[in-house]
Amino acid sequence: MKKININKIVALIIITFGIYSCSDDFVDVKSNAKNSEDFFKSEQDYQDALVGAYDLLQSTYLNVLLGEIASDNTFAGGESATDVLGIQEVDDMMHTPLNAQLRDIWGWMFSGINRANYILEFKDNIEFTGKEQVLAQARFLRAYYYFELVKWFGDVPLIVDKRILFGEQFNIDRAPKADVYAQIELDLMYAADNLPYTQSEAGRITKGAAQALLGKAYLYQNKFDKASDVLDNLILNGPYDLVSNYNTIFEEAGENNVESIFEVQYSEAEGAGFGCLQCSEGNVAVGFSGIRNYVGPEFSSGFSFNVPTQEVYNAFQAGDLRRDVAILDINAWATSTGATFGVGSEHTGYFNRKYIPRERKAGAQGDRNLTNPNNYRSIRFADVLLMAAEAFNRKPTPNDIKAQNYLNRVRERAFGNNLNNITATGPTLTDNIFQERRLELVGEGHRFFDLVRTGKAAQEINGFVAGKHEIFPIPAIEIQLTGNRWSQNPNY
Repeated sequence: MKKININKIVALIIITFGIYSCSDDFVDVKSNAKNSEDFFKSEQDYQDALVGAYDLLQSTYLNVLLGEIASDNTFAGGESATDVLGIQEVDDMMHTPLNAQLRDIWGWMFSGINRANYILEFKDNIEFTGKEQVLAQARFLRAYYYFELVKWFGDVPLIVDKRILFGEQFNIDRAPKADVYAQIELDLMYAADNLPYTQSEAGRITKGAAQALLGKAYLYQNKFDKASDVLDNLILNGPYDLVSNYNTIFEEAGENNVESIFEVQYSEAEGAGFGCLQCSEGNVAVGFSGIRNYVGPEFSSGFSFNVPTQEVYNAFQAGDLRRDVAILDINAWATSTGATFGVGSEHTGYFNRKYIPRERKAGAQGDRNLTNPNNYRSIRFADVLLMAAEAFNRKPTPNDIKAQNYLNRVRERAFGNNLNNITATGPTLTDNIFQERRLELVGEGHRFFDLVRTGKAAQEINGFVAGKHEIFPIPAIEIQLTGNRWSQNPNY
């Protein structure tokens, strides 16, 4: 977390949790289990362990990057068609159980779960004032990591209030995703009941974050009545609102603003290398999405992955103020500023401007391509408004007036007026909401999963095979480590 000194607990993480490397599996093989029971002796021990559980949020940069590349929003890009093969495979819908990036997502999310479970395993060691808030944050984090896993892989091992230790994998089954969602719901309800709407420290989980993620989990299960209830409660009672100027949201000055319900904190304090990308305190996805060999004002260079398509650029209506904030037309920019740039693979002339390396201050630490301080806006109030609009429109007894109201709040900011408000109802309104989610959230990693959950992926994504690509393959090494106890996902 940007506002918490991670360095002071590095030793704790090494001793207690182990350091996850690209070759590890979901089992925390380096945990020093014999000393674990002796750790939680003070409130500070719980707080330090909680920071360790937060720390894996920073590795979700890969989830965001691939969530765009897997969709119809962007191409893989990079230097060539073989640059980071795992990313290219996901773009082409040719990924297999040997995909290194999918294995990273699996391992990093389970590392986060293990760290949250470590706190919850020893939750009764001592009592202290505010303990319920520590446990609530740990339970939110566990829910967040499990939500990512169930989106990507479907049925996954479900472990509650204990760590997965080496050797136990031979007796652990994959739980049906319905059971995983049930635990996610319980964790988020607990978090919402025990956390305040505002925290004194930027990046800390709040009641609003728990409500928003709970509403999202309901939406992903088509529980539209429940989703509409919790999201409406958040909209009406939470302290959030739309930022008036969309252009400011993704700049450093716009971090942790009134629209940000949950934001993953990044900084430039620590460097990283390609041997340990998850070791970075910075947002690695930003450098990956940067302009190749860029020289010019405002931005810095990067590796030209995750390049927006012409189709998504054209999807914006005339007068939509979001297009040029979300997507950089590099040719127009170069013409107006004199900037120069290189051309990578699948070059379209566009870049993800929301998460692109900005020009940094002199003396900035870390590799400028791998340690960018741009926070990830995981859940924005605009997203909540659009989720609520969808829930009210799709619930058994629809309320299309309320759905229109929430949808049009987003559109009025997008155009700066109410001349483009939506008046449709029923299925047409549903399609309008889906399209608005694409435009409002382009570049933020949600598109692939929205297409899957709404049944539209096969018609929108080239190479997508229905009955297969809705979820990703379980990494082969994980199945092998269980003694082939698990079956692979269908058609992989």
